[in-house]
Amino acid sequence: MLSVNIQKRLGDFSLNVQFETDGEILALLGASGCGKSMTLKCIAGIERPDSGRIVLNDRVLFDSEKHIDLTPQKRRVGYLFQQYALFPNMTVEQNIAAALHRLPRRERKAAVQEKLKAFALEGLEKHRPHQLSGGQQQRAALARIMAGGPEVLLLDEPFSALDSYLKWQMELEMMDTLRAYGGDVLFVSHSRDEVCRMCQTVCVLSAGKSEEKESVHHLMHTPGTVSAALLSGCKNFSRAQRLDDHTVRCIDWGVTLRTQLVPEQLSYVGIRAHYLSVGGEENAIDCRVVRVVEDAFSTVVMLATPGGDEGRSLLRIEMDKSAWAAFDGAAALSVSAAPQDIMLLTGGGI
Repeated sequence: MLSVNIQKRLGDFSLNVQFETDGEILALLGASGCGKSMTLKCIAGIERPDSGRIVLNDRVLFDSEKHIDLTPQKRRVGYLFQQYALFPNMTVEQNIAAALHRLPRRERKAAVQEKLKAFALEGLEKHRPHQLSGGQQQRAALARIMAGGPEVLLLDEPFSALDSYLKWQMELEMMDTLRAYGGDVLFVSHSRDEVCRMCQTVCVLSAGKSEEKESVHHLMHTPGTVSAALLSGCKNFSRAQRLDDHTVRCIDWGVTLRTQLVPEQLSYVGIRAHYLSVGGEENAIDCRVVRVVEDAFSTVVMLATPGGDEGRSLLRIEMDKSAWAAFDGAAALSVSAAPQDIMLLTGGGI
């Protein structure tokens, strides 16, 4: 189990993060500059928080009040950096052996061979990092980390340096590695798709502050805040005013919609592009077609709503190419959304 409750200030930026893990793969999800990597560095002991506490499996790694701050070497934290951080002047086997320096020579050699086999690095033992592909470098870095017997894994955007084809292959390999590991994992990403495929729970970071941990399913289907909805991939937002328990006024779209139970602190509503449908009487929004964009396998249609200000009032709907063919050339469309598909959001603006 990993428990993190830390604060750190860097100039105008303030980090205030609190979460716990218990044998799960937890995603730290947020936009660039929100504090994801800084959080990992504080856990690993590379950066020192100003205040707070970090506990790993009942071992206190950091406690500002008790003046505890273990060195990175004593924390038993496996940190996979974005660029893998292999020693450039060492071979693959030497990189792995560096994590096993406390073992006797014979045991160390056997352990290196075991990791070379486990991570499909046989035949690459004498290669240096610059002689390896991106995927091979990642496997070598993971082999070195796992050789050290970490109690928690910190993965900092592990697929950011890979092309799309190799990324998919490495995701599958990473899933197998994490399944075999079975311990706590922190997975930093700004990609909702990676999070959906790799993680069970998620903690959204917004401008340095963490939101409540939740299941990935909950984030994708019923996000509660504006920042969570943005990160879950929602494209359509409007400032909103609560009229009654089940009615909201969408200020930017210029319409009133029926919804599920409206929170008192409502600030915005959101509708996913693929939840909008053409036609329908409930929550109908009469729109003007502004632009049609052909994507690889779908058609994206930008619609001006009755709100008037096109900058804020545009709605985006995504349709199969065959479905859009029936409306191609139309100057106006009426779209609708079911009450349960309208996200009721709290928190700061966009």
